[in-house]
Amino acid sequence: MHDNRANSKETTIQRDLHGRVAHELGSAILRGDFPPQSPLPREAELMERFGVSRTVLREALRTLTSKGLIESRPKVGTRVRNKAAWNLLDGDVLEWYSRVAPPMQFAIKLQEMREMIEPFAASLAADNHEAFTRERLTKAHGAMVAAQNVDEWVRADLDFHLCVLAACSNELLIPLGTLIERTLEGQLRLNAKRAEVFNASLAEHTAVFDAIIARNANAARRAMENLLGVTRGRIES
Repeated sequence: MHDNRANSKETTIQRDLHGRVAHELGSAILRGDFPPQSPLPREAELMERFGVSRTVLREALRTLTSKGLIESRPKVGTRVRNKAAWNLLDGDVLEWYSRVAPPMQFAIKLQEMREMIEPFAASLAADNHEAFTRERLTKAHGAMVAAQNVDEWVRADLDFHLCVLAACSNELLIPLGTLIERTLEGQLRLNAKRAEVFNASLAEHTAVFDAIIARNANAARRAMENLLGVTRGRIES
């Protein structure tokens, strides 16, 4: 029994260590400390740099390989892959990138992604929402109306946009919302703080909500475009 607990504890520590190394090394790659096609330092140097064993380091490198950041080849060693191979739609990689990329550059790229997806998602939600997703969207909108501070507003705002994606009845869009959830929260918080009052965009959100509930797909799309236009204005200001 004692040995099993000890082994379990050791496994947890190993997992936490390799996750930390993957995070720190992955962030360094995304930041540009190791440019594309450049070799990574040798194992011994990386082990010393992070203070971990060879086993932990190799597990971290396997993680980064699976995320498209690095590759290992015989007689060549481990190199950083070209940016086109990086899996920025991996939740971890996207979060790491959001922390090291130039803030305005990342905010604009996330905004462009939202502008491509969310207006059409709102129109789909208007056409396809069911009782359960309509109830979730109504609850999220109600939380926005009732929000008394930035934290309450941001939680409700984030939930509102995730509910719109869920209401599309397209299972391929739901993971997309989960993927950008962590980075979108930061953008929503910044926008709320830049506005004259934290809930300054409540009217625009209500227009999206009303159009979806009324099953008016064209109005829902236009309302979401208008909302995202307000968002872009705050980012660029």
